[in-house]
Amino acid sequence: MSQLNNYNEFNFALVPLTLLILVILCYKFILSSFSNGAPSLPPGPYSLPIVGYLPFLGPDLHKQFTNMAHTYGPIFKFYVGSKLHVVINTPDLAKVVVRDQDEIFANHNLTVAASIITYGGQDIAWAQNNSHWRNLRKIFVHEVLSNKNLEACSPFRRDEVRKTIKNVYGKIGTKVNISEISFTTEANVLTNMVWENSSNKGAKDGHLGVELQMVVSKIVELLGKPNASDFFPSLAWFDLQGVAHDMKKQLKKMDKILESIIDDRIKSNNKRLEDGVWHEPKKDFLQILLEFKDREDATSLNFIQIKALLQDIMVAGTETTTTMIEWAMAEIINNHNVMKKVHEELEQVVGVNNIVEESHLPKLKYLDATIKETSRLHPVAPLLVPRSPSKTCNIGGYTILKGCNVFVNVWSIQRDPRYWDNPLEFNPERFLTNYKGTNHWDYNGNNLKFFPFGSGRRLCPGLPLGEKMLMYVLASLLHSFNWSLPMGEERDLSEKFGITLKKRNPLVAIPSQRLPDVSFYM
Repeated sequence: MSQLNNYNEFNFALVPLTLLILVILCYKFILSSFSNGAPSLPPGPYSLPIVGYLPFLGPDLHKQFTNMAHTYGPIFKFYVGSKLHVVINTPDLAKVVVRDQDEIFANHNLTVAASIITYGGQDIAWAQNNSHWRNLRKIFVHEVLSNKNLEACSPFRRDEVRKTIKNVYGKIGTKVNISEISFTTEANVLTNMVWENSSNKGAKDGHLGVELQMVVSKIVELLGKPNASDFFPSLAWFDLQGVAHDMKKQLKKMDKILESIIDDRIKSNNKRLEDGVWHEPKKDFLQILLEFKDREDATSLNFIQIKALLQDIMVAGTETTTTMIEWAMAEIINNHNVMKKVHEELEQVVGVNNIVEESHLPKLKYLDATIKETSRLHPVAPLLVPRSPSKTCNIGGYTILKGCNVFVNVWSIQRDPRYWDNPLEFNPERFLTNYKGTNHWDYNGNNLKFFPFGSGRRLCPGLPLGEKMLMYVLASLLHSFNWSLPMGEERDLSEKFGITLKKRNPLVAIPSQRLPDVSFYM
């Protein structure tokens, strides 16, 4: 009898619960009936309460997103906390984001780390799509990185590349860290181009390069680190992982470097006036930016904006080029046939009794193809910088909500067998021929099967300088030296995912003299 009573009580308790479920289902049905046929959100995995899909995300998001596309389709969604994320894995859908609706998708969601290091989005990379951002980009592209200025800075690039060759020559037969020598070269070129006229001692000795490399490396690491404060804004005050605290430390260090250089330049400019005779300084990047300071028109820049822009140049400029040089060297060293063809081209274009000059670069077609193939397999930003729509819109028949994060999986698209024959094979020749109806390849995002640096309004603005430096450093290292892996070292192309896609293990290689005349190394 007692068991029967318990059973009846259990059934009685189920009645209101059942009714509640029926009410909720009816409510959802009524809502969907009055939705006027509005498209649904993209498909995606089920999420846990509160945390969403966060517990199931692995360390290699670009690979995980590629696998998820096989299950949920070329566009899918997932939640982390209450934040909606959408992932796109095909050129056709990417075209909607970076071309057809580029204006809507031209914003980025500022993470906590990015907000701190960019003074609240005052730079080019993270600023919202507004008049401020358009002004910054216009100044950067048309004033700082104009063809005239890039040509004027060619002696800086030549001098630093020659110093690197001399440095590596002194290490012949020993292990050389490719990332370290690449970063030092790039950092020295950029510091000379940005503030060549500065008399600040820190800009003229090796201490700046060492300090800058440490700061840049830490900034990039923090920008790519998943942060609970971004997924659960109510927890941001607690800074549970210390990301905000650590980024503020790096900002303080970077500020110290930049403010010292800028203050020194302002004092130097004022002194020219005090002498009673104005000596027109050679216009490096810093001088150009200072001439926009406090203008009384729409092109005016304030002190914080100048620092943010300089920081973009130093962080993005060094990180992107250094990462690509390391990947390219790793692939070339691991592919003897490619190495042979690169050397043959260099011998033909440059000659064994000559050193590489920038004038040779346009003629190095095979090396250019090799770099493009490296960019295809190892895009520096595998998911680009996530876009955020300024209003609710439609992609592929699905509703994309305003303010969500939209990832474009370039890594997946550039390895997709539907668009690339033998996609995992390192084959530079595919960029030399009329490949699948394409007779021209570039980095400008014109072909959405290959756009490692983005496309549309958010295309990387530093491409002209980055492409030039990448070609010049690689050509010089490969023309001047033969390279081999240390004894016992195995081929390693493993990746470490972050905001940039780096080699998990640094490339260490051994150089040997390749040119007959020792004077070419002095």
